[in-house]
Amino acid sequence: MERSLTMELVRVTEAAAIASGRWIGSGKKDEADAAATSAMRHVFDTIPMRGTVVIGEGEMDEAPMLYIGERLGLGYLPEVDVAVDPLEGTNIVANGLWNALAVVALAPKGGLLHAPDMYMDKIAVGPKAVGQVDIDAPVIDNLKAVARANGKDIEDLVAVLLDRPRHAKIIEEIRQAGARIKLIPDGDVAAALNTGFYDTGVDILFGSGGAPEGVLAAVGLKCLGGEMIGRLLPEDDEQFERCLRMGIEDPKKVLRMADLVRTEDAIFAATGVTDGELLRGVRYKGDKVQTHSLVMRAKTGTIRFMEGTHRLEKKPNYVLE
Repeated sequence: MERSLTMELVRVTEAAAIASGRWIGSGKKDEADAAATSAMRHVFDTIPMRGTVVIGEGEMDEAPMLYIGERLGLGYLPEVDVAVDPLEGTNIVANGLWNALAVVALAPKGGLLHAPDMYMDKIAVGPKAVGQVDIDAPVIDNLKAVARANGKDIEDLVAVLLDRPRHAKIIEEIRQAGARIKLIPDGDVAAALNTGFYDTGVDILFGSGGAPEGVLAAVGLKCLGGEMIGRLLPEDDEQFERCLRMGIEDPKKVLRMADLVRTEDAIFAATGVTDGELLRGVRYKGDKVQTHSLVMRAKTGTIRFMEGTHRLEKKPNYVLE
């Protein structure tokens, strides 16, 4: 893929963050998501690429924009798979909490798992612990392995999980092992990414969350040299059949990085909407707005943090609505 696409993706996530940031603390998650989605789509349609959404806002009859299978871009090469979450953390924005992001990933056609919208069991770690964890291993064994790889005691580790009743057993096992826990209300893309950055203080992600978010996080961790392992969790025959229709021959298979991201030529971009450990949220200052973004390329291993100052009077209406 063209190197210039990295900067184009930042334009996409910045627009979505600016548009949705106005809704922080409003209690209106759907409005925030709609604003992010509209802004993201408009910017995508200015980018020189032939993109197909493989991770999106649902099927065509369920989502007015950025649905799975939708075409994005100006319609000429390169041909790419697009994974999007215009607002990763709609409830986070509605309630003014931490770690909401606007997120996009790109890969050459066929480079990303076409994950259905269902739950996925996940475990994620940073670069030092790659190859050391097993999604089927006991929690204590994975904690010991990560502690050893990171040169820490188990008591110094921080495990992050979504705060859900389904994770009660994992939480209890982590506590019995003596490790520390960070429970999050939503936003496990940010949580997975945080395992790849020492300064966030997060060592491992456990538990189940959305499968589309798992693929997005896997692209980010691919760029960072980290690891995501997953397994789809279809809840009924209909979801099982949907996996088959989307080309997943064995829905119960353990999905490793090579299954989730099938290429070294992947790009990941995110802009903070609300403040988090990794990125600051949008800041509105009169006629200007400031953004804080991350863009990474797996092929080169380049990681860039970018600050932007945007003059609102020069922004199109789809960003300001």
